Amino acid sequence: MSGSVLRLGTRASALATTQSRWVAAAVQRATGRDVELVEVTTFGDTSRAHLSEIGGTGVFAAALRQAVAGGEVDFAVHSLKDLPTAAVEGLVVAAVPTREDPRDVLVARDGLTLKALPQGARIGTGSPRRQAQLLAARPDLDVRPVRGNVDRRLAMVTDGSLDAVVLAYAGLRRLGRGDVVTDVLDPDVVLPAPGQGALAVECRSDDHALVASLALIDDADSRSAVAAERALLAALEAGCTAPVGALAAVSGSSLSLRAVAAATDGSVVLRRGLTGPVDDPSALGRELADLLLVDGAARLVERAEPSSQITPSLPAQPHPSRPTQPTSSRPTQPSPERAS
Repeated sequence: MSGSVLRLGTRASALATTQSRWVAAAVQRATGRDVELVEVTTFGDTSRAHLSEIGGTGVFAAALRQAVAGGEVDFAVHSLKDLPTAAVEGLVVAAVPTREDPRDVLVARDGLTLKALPQGARIGTGSPRRQAQLLAARPDLDVRPVRGNVDRRLAMVTDGSLDAVVLAYAGLRRLGRGDVVTDVLDPDVVLPAPGQGALAVECRSDDHALVASLALIDDADSRSAVAAERALLAALEAGCTAPVGALAAVSGSSLSLRAVAAATDGSVVLRRGLTGPVDDPSALGRELADLLLVDGAARLVERAEPSSQITPSLPAQPHPSRPTQPTSSRPTQPSPERAS
C-alpha cells in the first residue's frame, strides 16, 4: 500500500455500493492505495415522493457533495445521470470510468417485449423521459409512477402489480441481474438519459494529488460522450427528470449525438442528431440543443418542470488531454418528429 487509506463516499443502496466497490477496486489497482467505503444518506434516499414531484435534480448528489467538500470523505461516486449540470466551486469530476451499456430495458411478465405487451398493459417508471417515449411508441399503455430500489421494482412485476417496469440496463448488469431483462429498448424508440450508464468520480479540486490519482481510471471516450449529452441538457435548462434523452458515441475523431425532447403524454416528440469533432463535445451539445429549441423543445421542458429543485451542482469536466477547438457539425436528422 502507498499512502493513507482513501475514504470513498457512497449512497447505501445495493446499486450504489456495488458501483462504489467497483471504483474502489479500480482506484486501488491504479494507485496502490486502500479505499474504504463511507455510507452517506441523501435526500433522495429518505423522501418517499416521486422524483417528478420533489425535483430530481441533485436529490441523490447534494449530501455526497457536502461530505466531499467538508472533508468527511476524500471522494465520491455518483451515477452521472443524477448529477446537476451547473458547476460547483471547489469540486471536480476527476474521472469518468468506462461507461456501461446506456440503454433502457424492459422487465415484463411472461418474457414479453415492448411490442408484445397487451393493450393497456400497466408499465412502471419514475421517469418522465421514459414515460414520454413509451407513450409515443405505445399510446395505449397505462404508465404508472414508481419509486424504490431495483428489487422492489422487480417485485411489482412478479407479484402482478404491474405487467412490466423499465430500468437502466447498466444498473442491472452491475448488480448481476441482466438475466431478468425481457427486452433491450432500441434508442430509436427510447433514448436514455444524458449520462446514463456512466459514473462520475468527484473530489475537491484543490487536492491535486488525488485529482491526478483518480484521473488514472478516466476513460476519454466515455467522458467526451457524456460531456456532449450534459451540455445539451444544460443548454435546454432541463433537470435530471426532464423529458429529455440524449446519447453520444465516439468513432475515431468524430462524435455523434442524438437527442429527444417530448411531451410527457407522448403527443409530441422532437428528435435531432448532429456529428462533430470529438475534441469539443460541449460545443456539439449546445449546437444540438439550439436546434431543438428552434423546434419548440423549451415548451416541452417547461411543462414537465417539477415544483421544487435541489441546488444545482457540478458537470463533467472536459478531458484534459483534449484541447478545445471550434466545431462544425452537420445535422443527421434535419427535422423534428411528431408522434401521431
